[in-house]
Amino acid sequence: MGKSAKSIAVVIGVALFALTFAFFAGARSVDLFGVTAMYVCAWAALGINWLVFVPSAIAKSDKFYDATGALTYLSVTALACYATLTAKGELDTRAIVIAAMVAIWCVRLGTFLFIRIQAKGGSDSRFEKIRKSPSRFLAAWTLQALWVILTASAAMAAITAEEPQPIGVLFWVGAAIWVIGMGFETIADAQKSAFKAKDKNDGDFIDVGLWNWSRHPNYFGEITLWTGILVMAIPVLDGLAWLTIISPIFVYVLLTRISGINLQEEQAKERWGDDPDYRKYRERTPVLFPKPPSAQ
Repeated sequence: MGKSAKSIAVVIGVALFALTFAFFAGARSVDLFGVTAMYVCAWAALGINWLVFVPSAIAKSDKFYDATGALTYLSVTALACYATLTAKGELDTRAIVIAAMVAIWCVRLGTFLFIRIQAKGGSDSRFEKIRKSPSRFLAAWTLQALWVILTASAAMAAITAEEPQPIGVLFWVGAAIWVIGMGFETIADAQKSAFKAKDKNDGDFIDVGLWNWSRHPNYFGEITLWTGILVMAIPVLDGLAWLTIISPIFVYVLLTRISGINLQEEQAKERWGDDPDYRKYRERTPVLFPKPPSAQ
């Protein structure tokens, strides 16, 4: 089987998995267009990414890849809210707050990533090879849709739940966890941007602020905030809706084993592995879960 055929097989397999997951995980969702709302949201996620893929493939550009990810989150969240409003006439407090949390997160992160990609000339080194192959490039856009579907699944389950539950302790605990995670991710990204903006830091590694607590505080923040949303959703999860506990687990695996920490740690070793200061930094600073720095 050639590379193009393998990529097409990946596209088909990922799409079928995403739709099957949404069909079963959304079994307790309200209906929209005669099927469950989560299933419709999955189709929307795939459709948006496939639609933007077309001009991107023609231009051989990944300029709008990250922005499309943010747009997909906003779209499926809005669609989930629309489905619930159509079915029940109102959104309960849990649904409103979780929808707002997803929107705040994706607008903040999407804007940050879009500005960063523009600063790099409108391209990402991750796509240097695959954007030249339409089939491989399509696989990347399809995988982004899967990322949205799995990551936002607990939020979608909470927003579209057929039987909302009263606000209780888990709502407030989850909200507090989300605030902590959102704070970590936002502050860490801002600190790294400020660090890189200074000429004196050109080519150096960051070890200030939250980056002195964790080598990847932004990733810790992202895992934490999706964990918070899952905790908030727990009271309305029932039956197959429990499949949505995959949300923070998927984010953790993605960021630590697939396209995050593992790759960045290797790159860091290649760049600064012989630097005594960097070796000391690695020895004293946890890779993910933050720990207050000890006195130097």
